[in-house]
Amino acid sequence: MTLKDIFKNSFLEGYAQNELSPTAIAACLIISLVLGIYIFIAYRLLCRKSFYNKNFSISLISTAIITAAIILTVQSNVVISLGMVGALSIVRFRTAIKDPMDLAFLFWAISIGIICGAGLAVIAVALSIIMSVVILVFNAIPVAKTPVLVLVTTEEVKGERAVLGTVTRYCKSANVKSRTYTASQLDLVIEVRGADESELAGAVSELEGVTSVSVIAHDGEVTF
Repeated sequence: MTLKDIFKNSFLEGYAQNELSPTAIAACLIISLVLGIYIFIAYRLLCRKSFYNKNFSISLISTAIITAAIILTVQSNVVISLGMVGALSIVRFRTAIKDPMDLAFLFWAISIGIICGAGLAVIAVALSIIMSVVILVFNAIPVAKTPVLVLVTTEEVKGERAVLGTVTRYCKSANVKSRTYTASQLDLVIEVRGADESELAGAVSELEGVTSVSVIAHDGEVTF
């Protein structure tokens, strides 16, 4: 017996699994599809973005199914698994994920595919239930109110003191983020906390020389 035969008998054939039946393959992919649709619905209901990305939510379903198919293929033969690892290593994803929740949903879909491909559908269902409960519970916890940005344009460059005096009367704290001076006007960007936006905007707009007032809310991080 040659060294090649010894390696083949001890390693390649030792890690080879029994051939999967078409019924088992179909069941695995169908379960991955159902759980992928569940993730799609959860993302659509729990996503609170101003711009909903439909393509990303559809990719969650595709990711779960594709991952399950890859795991089914990998576990059938170690040679195929090594070749697939090499093929996937050259793939480069150029789209940056900016929202941490998008990353969590993406890993959720990948985990569902891996678990279903390994034949542990019960764990995949339990994972989906636990993830839903965790997201719902922690999403319902109230957080501190985020500050708003007040954009003021005044024709008088010396009107900054009057604007800031009015702003501080209607809010707990005010912080000037930007000042833009021109020959005839001054543009201010002020970050305020704990203010009634409508009353604040009305009071500032009544000041002499103020031509425009804009109040912008944002979903950025809250600092304490």
